[in-house]
Amino acid sequence: MSSIQNIFFEVPCLTERSTLISGLSIQKKWFNSADKRIIAQYLQKFISYNSELFTFLGVTPFIVGADQNTSIGFRTSNFVGTIPLRAADTGKQIGDFIVVPRYATKYRYEDYIRILDLLDEEIACEQKLDSLPLVSGRHFRPPLYLEAVKFIKLLEKVGRSRWHKFDHIEKNLHEPNGRINWNKYITHEYKVEMRQIFPVSKNTLSENHTEYRQMRYVFDICRLELLSSRTPPKLKAQLRQTIQFLDDKMAQFSPLEVDTLSERFVDPPLIKQLKTQANNVLRHNLVDSVAWRVDFSEVFERYVQYIFKRIAKEQGARLFKNTKMKGHSSYPNSWELKHLEPDAILQKEDTSVFIDAKYKAHLYNRYSISDALKEEHRHDLHQIMAYMSFSNGHEKQGILCYPANEVSIKQLKYRNPINDCENNVKLVGIPLNVDSYPYISKALLQDIA
Repeated sequence: MSSIQNIFFEVPCLTERSTLISGLSIQKKWFNSADKRIIAQYLQKFISYNSELFTFLGVTPFIVGADQNTSIGFRTSNFVGTIPLRAADTGKQIGDFIVVPRYATKYRYEDYIRILDLLDEEIACEQKLDSLPLVSGRHFRPPLYLEAVKFIKLLEKVGRSRWHKFDHIEKNLHEPNGRINWNKYITHEYKVEMRQIFPVSKNTLSENHTEYRQMRYVFDICRLELLSSRTPPKLKAQLRQTIQFLDDKMAQFSPLEVDTLSERFVDPPLIKQLKTQANNVLRHNLVDSVAWRVDFSEVFERYVQYIFKRIAKEQGARLFKNTKMKGHSSYPNSWELKHLEPDAILQKEDTSVFIDAKYKAHLYNRYSISDALKEEHRHDLHQIMAYMSFSNGHEKQGILCYPANEVSIKQLKYRNPINDCENNVKLVGIPLNVDSYPYISKALLQDIA
């Protein structure tokens, strides 16, 4: 159990079997009024109380042992996040359960942000707003720099284009030309020297409008966060030129403090995205921290597609992403699949290679005898072979990609002894690290060529 007071347990994602926690140690710290003799029952009740949130975070608790020798462990999936937990004896809130990125450094999200920048994608953080607030507070929720990076990149796009608006300003003119503020005029018209001075309202098309000044306020918040010690150094270096450009661009605007930017239907799509992201930044420190999760399987799938797109380009091949193979049947059953959708198909001349990315723990647990791993791999293998059946070649090829600590390629061959038809499936281990990309590309090019 974590030594931090408000944390019940912390474990990496894609963990097949976590460290076991003794039921008695849980009773001593969290379930003070529970009977030690029946601690197993309390652990079952603990799982039942928190089942909805465990499911939300993709965590599977399991109990080992019996009576006072009972322990609890956890199996994690593709989600990273934090959930609040309740005690089994009182039902009151206790510590938080935290799932962190696998092999995280001091900056937990650094590798993922660099990959997302490579792909021009973003991580979608999903919150469970009806959950209890986290007792660990804001220390274990997505860091502000995740939102700040998205805002900075959108603001750069806006800054390199033209965003002009009509701004309502009031000027003192020597002639009544325009919309005159007569109430203001009569307060000083008794002065002879002021009778020919008219407070006139004008609508001027300008870049220096209210909403740009509000964006300057949000930019200052993001800039402060991105240059702080909380942001990974590599990310700072990567954003240095962008921040320098925006420093020069935004210097002409004075910051206008705002709580929420109003999003209008008539706003251009890019401005709508910018305002939405600005509101995400502004809300970050205002809302209570609740249960949240981030699905890294989507990031892994896009990263695999990016790698094979580059490989296809070097080989003179074509890559088709998320191709839907539609199914048709008469009187279809409600549980039938309407289509099959491999993550990618690499097509070179008459050869089709089907590619499927699975953000699962198999290559982190090469020598595990877990039944769950076996069943999941069986499912993955059957799925890739279903895709391969659409190849019209005698030799069918597929690639099954899993996250791994280091680049690895393993060949699996399955042959039908009746007609000598052969299926070749490659198990490819791909580290989720941008610095490993050249090695991944080189190994795959040599193997696929």
